[in-house]
Amino acid sequence: MNNPIEMIQPDAETQARFEKIAQGLRKRHAASRRLKTYGIMAIVTAISFLAILLTTIISNGYTAIQQTELQIALTIPAEKLQNDDGTIDPVKARKFNWNGLIKKAFRAEFPDVTAMLDQRALGEILSKNAGYDLRRQIEAKGSIPVGEAKLWVKTSDDVDMLMKGRLDRNLDESQRRLSDQQIGWIDTLVADDRIRLVFNDTFFTAADSREPESAGVLGATVGSAMALFVTVLLALPLAVMAAVYLEYFAPPGRVTDFIEVNINNLAAVPSIVFGLLGLAVFLGFFGMPRSAPLVGGMVLALMTLPTIIIATRASIRAVPTSIRDAALGLGASRMQAAIDHILPLAAPGILTGTIIGIAQALGETAPLIMIGMVAFIVDVPATLTDPATALPVQIYIWSDSAERAFYERSSLAIMVLLTFLITMNISAVLLRRKFEKKW
Repeated sequence: MNNPIEMIQPDAETQARFEKIAQGLRKRHAASRRLKTYGIMAIVTAISFLAILLTTIISNGYTAIQQTELQIALTIPAEKLQNDDGTIDPVKARKFNWNGLIKKAFRAEFPDVTAMLDQRALGEILSKNAGYDLRRQIEAKGSIPVGEAKLWVKTSDDVDMLMKGRLDRNLDESQRRLSDQQIGWIDTLVADDRIRLVFNDTFFTAADSREPESAGVLGATVGSAMALFVTVLLALPLAVMAAVYLEYFAPPGRVTDFIEVNINNLAAVPSIVFGLLGLAVFLGFFGMPRSAPLVGGMVLALMTLPTIIIATRASIRAVPTSIRDAALGLGASRMQAAIDHILPLAAPGILTGTIIGIAQALGETAPLIMIGMVAFIVDVPATLTDPATALPVQIYIWSDSAERAFYERSSLAIMVLLTFLITMNISAVLLRRKFEKKW
């Protein structure tokens, strides 16, 4: 008896067609695997370069957190510094030769060093600002030690590099900034436990200085904060108003299209162009103060404005049109619908775009250099019109210096800047996730 279900064998033509389809599927799957492999390789390459960058910055800058200090035994003449009531006279303290006092006391501890050149080499172990640092210590304490006191002062940047292992003592003497004689004196001080590495609080509490051991980022950080304050104050309201106008009030036509195209193009303009604009308009035409956070903030506001406008428009478009239609249907004006209903719902996206734009402005250097914020500023700015510099510009100045210690500090300053940038970007993500509504 025959089986009622017979297996139907495909003919040669059908079998060839099936084979061709299978071959095409194999090619598609192979292409998909290659694309996936290329994507993974791209991600791994990007992460590798990022890891190399961060490793280089951290390895070059982490030692700047510490500073080398030297202990000196000296007697401070109180009669030359105090008033009749025993308080320290600031005027007398500023006129007193603190550097001379420190060098004299330090040389007295090496009585065998009598030649003039040797005494000069011995004095180079100390920081050139050691006297200034000692005066600040005495003024902070509010009293002068009685008799001989053992106080700690900063060493020179060369000694600091030697103590941190960044100066190879095995090099030929002609290739080092410290002579064999100076290294011998330093080894003697180390053996006597009179040299130490301490936390470098000066880096975070002082402004710029010609000497690396006395340089800090406080002035540049305050300058950046002031400039960003002006940037937010100017860019955010203008960007929101411009976005609302373009979305709800601008009549369709060539003029509106021209404005929209130029806003998108301005977001891609190199930042140095905005610096040239600020130089020509704010400084040249209006005569505003050079190297001031006010001018820097205005230039950064111009640069950030297109970015915030684009982000604000995208956030407004993400709000369902039914909300606006409902508000208009209940009798609200177009302005009331935009301000009372649309903007509160679009606020998370607007805030995110603003933070990202400000983070971009924080890392800009070229426009600030064009308006003079590359100047050497030793004071922390107190007002928006005081001379100031910015943190990226400070990094640029230090990295261009020949002193090895400045290169170390520039790497630490980059770590500080990256910390601010990462914090701002994380804040943008968290705020967006917290306030964003799903429609």
